[in-house]
Amino acid sequence: MRTLLSSIRTIGSKHLKVLFSLTLCASASLSWSDKTVSLKLAHNLNQKHMVHKALIYMDQQLDTLSQGTLRIRIYPGGQMGDAVDTLQMLQHGIIDMTKGSASDLELFDNTFAIFNLPYLFESPEHFNRVVYGPVGRAIMTSPTDKGLFAIAAYETRFRSFYARKPIHSPKDLKGMKVRVQPSPTTIEMIKLMGGMPTPIPFGETYTALQQGVVDMAENNEPSYIDTRHHEVARFFSEDQHSSIPDYLMISTHTWKNKLTEEQRKMIREAAERSENYQKTLWNETLNAARETAKKSGVTFIKVDKQPFREAIQPLYQQFTRHPRQATLLAKIQSEAQGIPIPGPTLTNQPTFSTQP
Repeated sequence: MRTLLSSIRTIGSKHLKVLFSLTLCASASLSWSDKTVSLKLAHNLNQKHMVHKALIYMDQQLDTLSQGTLRIRIYPGGQMGDAVDTLQMLQHGIIDMTKGSASDLELFDNTFAIFNLPYLFESPEHFNRVVYGPVGRAIMTSPTDKGLFAIAAYETRFRSFYARKPIHSPKDLKGMKVRVQPSPTTIEMIKLMGGMPTPIPFGETYTALQQGVVDMAENNEPSYIDTRHHEVARFFSEDQHSSIPDYLMISTHTWKNKLTEEQRKMIREAAERSENYQKTLWNETLNAARETAKKSGVTFIKVDKQPFREAIQPLYQQFTRHPRQATLLAKIQSEAQGIPIPGPTLTNQPTFSTQP
């Protein structure tokens, strides 16, 4: 307990609520077998979100694979803070697992910045070839020496703008306050398009839109509906500017010191199953979200993407000036035609088994 308190103090008093939650967890876990290893996972998504459902499915698979000896206790809905908060907790060993998008992870490891480039992927198939192929799997292990790494990746499809007024081109963003994730790349994208980037925690976006703290935000259709943002931002512009993967992150300390090799194998297997399960949910969830939006009176706007693409070209120029990012960009772009090209492997690869 003293160790836990010391760890919490090192990252700020706002995380003291974690102690109460973990104490409740310890009490609740008495209903499980004394031999059960319980991993704590916190994230900022609501319980309707398909990634949350994939994490529930992963716990069920672990329960089966381990015959009840390895489980995940999930704290959804930002109970322990926003994504950046829980990623910091992961580094300090306060929790074992969390969900982080590539936008969140860019703050911890710049390798993930490549996925925040707008118009990086030409299609969902291109996304899958990269994220679930050798390039994506290498990026997942990149932050291992920073105390965390990814064991699963989840599809998010395309993010688009939604606002309280129609958005047809970058000119319409001028003077508009846009809620963004705390990604330097995303912030620069909004500036290049003429908007005013405003980083706000995911869970506070509805109120920010409702009260006019921001004028618009961006996300995919299921998140737009699940968060009820369609109630306060009635125009959805299908510019499809980015497709940013979500990741299931695990603490390096947990992986090395709390788990046996057999338990790691089971976690890798359950994580892969959760990836496949989340993919099966996507199309059904996307279609249902669009139908809900239309019935509620949301206006979907088809836009010419070319002006948006042209506005963000300086971002690509910045990335090509850095050898490592330029190599990654070339490899990702080659996958658009399904023709991978060789390139140097990423540095900082883990010396212990972490591949999902």
